[in-house]
Amino acid sequence: MSSELNSNKPLVSIVIPTAGNLELLKPCIESIAKSSYKNYEVIIIDNSRKEGTGRYLGSLKHKVLFYNEPFNFAKINNFAVRYAKGGHVIFLNDDTQVISPDWIERMLEHSVKPTVGAVGALLFYLNDTIQHAGVLIGVGGIASHAFEGVGRNELGYKGLVQTVRECSAVTGACLMMKKSLFEQVGGFDEKLAFSFNDVDLCLRLRGKGYLIIYTPYAQLYHHGTASRPYTEDNEEIRYFVKRWHDLILKGDPYYDQELSRMKPFESKIDEEKLMLTDIRLVDESEQGISKKIRKYVEVSNKIRKRHGTMRVIAEFLRFLRKQRLQ
Repeated sequence: MSSELNSNKPLVSIVIPTAGNLELLKPCIESIAKSSYKNYEVIIIDNSRKEGTGRYLGSLKHKVLFYNEPFNFAKINNFAVRYAKGGHVIFLNDDTQVISPDWIERMLEHSVKPTVGAVGALLFYLNDTIQHAGVLIGVGGIASHAFEGVGRNELGYKGLVQTVRECSAVTGACLMMKKSLFEQVGGFDEKLAFSFNDVDLCLRLRGKGYLIIYTPYAQLYHHGTASRPYTEDNEEIRYFVKRWHDLILKGDPYYDQELSRMKPFESKIDEEKLMLTDIRLVDESEQGISKKIRKYVEVSNKIRKRHGTMRVIAEFLRFLRKQRLQ
């Protein structure tokens, strides 16, 4: 690690919040040490209050901050950026591990461009299927990860997995951007403690004319909800949907309009007429029923995240059949 500024190699601050799971955090820190780019600093934010975590963090040469309030992804990262000395910041989950040693260079080559707002990486689950290759808006729900579940060596639709490209958003599990720009747009929205804070940040950047770039050449493993259980807050979801309602309903501008929005990357069989309820997209034919069963729709949204869109559709149809029999 180096803290020296160099005009050709700007200092990069890597911000890592942790809940104190050392089985995840240690491999993450060790993998960063193998980076070929050396002009970086690591800032770890301890939100665990665990004695064992404190001892481990005390043994490191990295900067350690303590955040003793309840977990809020947006607040924790906003807090940490105040202490970052780098001109560029990487927001990194503690359940990630670097695969490509030149990951910082690969993200930085885009982040330094004045037109770029944020840069995201190619993330894999431990079984070598894709976890993230960009974020789609209004596809498979409110937002979804492009090519999730696709095999590591597959090219994806029109080779987009392996293509540096613009997209609507990237995940905050590994996101790089200029510190000055982060501060300029007000950082993460602290009303979004669990859901969509990263997507919201990217959409605000795009609203100001900045590009969001996905690069397949920065590669990491991402356990996904391993450090903290997945939490979904319907009030946050409604807040996000209210802000971006028109964009979600219109659909992702980078997504082929000939493809289905209900079943990502599958051919559209018929014209899809999608409408937006309080927390999810539904077919127009379902809309009347949805207004009457809001509680059920909220439950189905949790099922969607855990079991996928097809399970939601199956559960919804089951519910409708049950209603006819009553």
